[in-house]
Amino acid sequence: MLPISISNGICSLSENEDRLTLSIDMIISEKGEVISSNIYKSIINSKKRMTYHKVECVLDNKDEKVLKEYSKFKKDIFLMYELAEILKNKRNKNGSINLNVPETFFELNDKGEVTNVMPYEIGKSNSIIEEFMLIANETIAKTFFKLDAPFIYRIHETPELEKLRELNILLKNLGTSIKGINNIHPKSIDTAIQSFKEDINKYTVVSKMVLKTLKLAKYSDVCLGHFGLNFKYYCHFTSPIRRYPDLFIHRVISKYIEDDYNLEIKAYEKLKNKAHKYAIISSDAEKISTETERDFDDLYMARYMNNHLGDEYEGIISSVTSFGIYVKLDNTVEGLVSLMTLEDDYYVYYEKEMALIGERTKKRYDVGKRVKVVVQRVNIEQRQIDFAFVED
Repeated sequence: MLPISISNGICSLSENEDRLTLSIDMIISEKGEVISSNIYKSIINSKKRMTYHKVECVLDNKDEKVLKEYSKFKKDIFLMYELAEILKNKRNKNGSINLNVPETFFELNDKGEVTNVMPYEIGKSNSIIEEFMLIANETIAKTFFKLDAPFIYRIHETPELEKLRELNILLKNLGTSIKGINNIHPKSIDTAIQSFKEDINKYTVVSKMVLKTLKLAKYSDVCLGHFGLNFKYYCHFTSPIRRYPDLFIHRVISKYIEDDYNLEIKAYEKLKNKAHKYAIISSDAEKISTETERDFDDLYMARYMNNHLGDEYEGIISSVTSFGIYVKLDNTVEGLVSLMTLEDDYYVYYEKEMALIGERTKKRYDVGKRVKVVVQRVNIEQRQIDFAFVED
């Protein structure tokens, strides 16, 4: 992220203030096809600083105060939502993978203490921004790939066959499977995920299984496509204030515009070398950033649950191992029920079924099952949360 004085200042949109930017205009058909596009330097003047919550209120026709505030933008908001739905339906039809893995939202007080943990809600307003960003990123990547420009692409490679086989074993125990894993298509994976859409417990667990199976997306100066989105061309263009690859390709695009799309060899080679170097650096930095973010999430969860020792919660079994059962609560916190706490029977771990089964009672603990647990122990330093089952 650029320093806050820049990202929240001259590089941030403010109502009724001019800002320099790069724009892409697209004419999109009713079927979601990009008929034409134009990329150029521009000045943008934002007429309204909107929030996801308020746009959601407009789309749901609720909160009279918000509806009045947004009255002159209502038509445009609904038009944008209509286009977003067209783009999303086209993307889904083409085989884009849709996962249901909710992110965690933390509420903090003035002292920085966690007062609440909950899933971050994604609504129709989020979908508008998401779909517009996706189509812009795809179109920019396609345009500059065809120009053979030095560029940084966002790539997502095909998952490894062995990992797909392991995933299929787990899915078969849940009643489905991925077709054609030897020549895998994203649509096959998405079809398997969506088969659980009516069972939110299994839907969430399966989404997490698939996420672990897929490779991590990364940056590259070679356009290898994006498997998860099923895009042949993809890049990150829309957030130059918070991602360096976006900022770099903004510089590339600006250079092409300034030189009338006719770069000298020396300038071309210089940008090409930078694209290769910065793609590697950005991918490595992203890994560190992601690990740090997860570590903070685990820390905040542990701190929060430490204040709720003895409290009971409902959740779903997200994973079963030889040493215990992981349970994910409805608030997204995950903890372990140790095998040693299951004293009503001797439980045997069946790896292929991903289940623990009691020898005497035949009682099963397997993924997707809804359970009730009590918070037993928390180790903040190790970010470890221990649960115990509450029997009905």
